[in-house]
Formats: sequence, structure tokens, C-alpha cells
Amino acid sequence: MEITQMYHINYKKPKVTLLQESGLGVAEIAARTCYDSFENSENQCIKNAMDDLDVNAVNNIDDSGLLSSLAWVHHHHSIIEHATLSFLIQGTSRGVLQEHARHRIQAISVRSTRYTMSGVLNAFVASFEADDSFGFFLEKVLDFDMFVITDKEYLTIEVRAIYDKLMLQYKRDDEFLKNSIAKSSLVSIDEYKSDAQGLFEALQSGKKKRNVGDGFKHVVSDNWKVDMVVTFNIRSLKNYFDLRDSGAAWFQIKWLAQEMKKVTPRKYLRLIDKKYRRDKD
Repeated sequence: MEITQMYHINYKKPKVTLLQESGLGVAEIAARTCYDSFENSENQCIKNAMDDLDVNAVNNIDDSGLLSSLAWVHHHHSIIEHATLSFLIQGTSRGVLQEHARHRIQAISVRSTRYTMSGVLNAFVASFEADDSFGFFLEKVLDFDMFVITDKEYLTIEVRAIYDKLMLQYKRDDEFLKNSIAKSSLVSIDEYKSDAQGLFEALQSGKKKRNVGDGFKHVVSDNWKVDMVVTFNIRSLKNYFDLRDSGAAWFQIKWLAQEMKKVTPRKYLRLIDKKYRRDKD
């Protein structure tokens, strides 16, 4: 992932992989069904679709004059909702996730802090056995590579805030250890007195407490990385690119939109991005 600088702070850009594409064929068949104009298609598999349907060929067509005309001349975009793309997004921020959720017509599955906070809590509990409790916690959390911002000075401040919030909760909650560590791993706390590293490794290799993030999500910031899979129909993807790959967009989600566009096959961009229109090829 590329590291870049914004406002004199270093950030890590997300990585995007195209997982699947539905193809254009279904969208053209939908359009031809509306107009009963299969015989006019330049794609033989579409022309024959109602009599001799070759699904593989339909799903692999590279172009459609009808879809281009509907998208750019008649602005009839509902037809292209039948074409979808799925992206694996790695290493964007929870701040971007909040922005992403405003695009309502998408399927989205996100790495859950509810189930994936054990490492942070294990580092915090193990830090009690270190001579420099915060120093140990800082080292372990930085090793997790869990933030979009990579600036060490900034991250020290952020991790200190997480540590302080957890410490406040620890002081106020008599059942903090029971709430943060699986029951089967609690015995390790007595076994590794004054051995922070040993305790940390034992907790990491032990059973993870179910729903561990329920009581600790308050420590999460917008800078935390998330991984997610998103699926857009290309009409919604057009709206996403129009809004997010623009000068008015917040820079982090603009970076994501740009990375998504890089892996979007040209045959879809021809229908949703004026820079790729057929008459400009």
C-alpha cells in the first residue's frame, strides 16, 4: 500500500482488488427485453438469446451499443443496474466507512471490531507485567499495523489515548479482566507474573473471548483500518465515482474511489465515466 502525505501527516492508501464482475450481457438482455429488439444487437449471443441462450457468451461480451446509447443519449440508467462489481478493500479507515455508508445502494461487509479487538486488549492486560506499561502497549499496538495514519508521533498520541481510556475503564470495572479475556485464558495472568511478553503470547495463542468488542468499542477512532467487501451495481458505482472522485470529496475516500476505478474494467467505465465514452476511444 502506498504511503503518502496530507497536511504534513503520513497516510497509507488502501489496496483494492476486483473480486468479481457480472458482465454487461444481463444488462443488454434486460434492455432488449424492454424493446423486444434482440435482432438489432451487434452481439450474436444476445441476438440469439431468446432461442439459443449461451449464458457464458452473454456474460463475456465486451461492448454494447444499446447500453451506451441508453446511458449517454437517453440517460436511461436503470438498465445498467443489472451489471454489478464486487471489490475487496483493504486498509481504508473507519472514517471512510462512515462516508461509504451514505451510498445506500450497495452490499457491504466490514471487518468487525466487535469480534477483532482481542489483540489490543491482550496487549493492554499483558502490559501490567512490564516495567514500562505504556511502552509495551505502544510497541504491540504499532506492530498490529492497524491505523491508516502512519506518522509515529501522531500514533503515539493516539495509542496513548486508547491506553488511557482502557486504564480508566480498568480502574472502574472490577470485572474488566473477565470482560476482556476468555475464561480459559485467565489462568495465564497468574502464570506469567513479571513476564509481559510471555503473557501476551499466551493470551494471543489462547481462545478469544466472543463478542469481546462489545464493552470496548469506545476506544475505536476514525483512524482505525478496516477491510471490507463492497458490491455495487454500476449505476450506483457511477454515482459513487461522480461524488467521490472529485475535487469536493474528502481526500481519504477520494483515494479509495480512485483505487476502485483503477481496477474497474474499461467496458463498465465506458458506460459511467465520460472520459471513457465509446466515441472517445
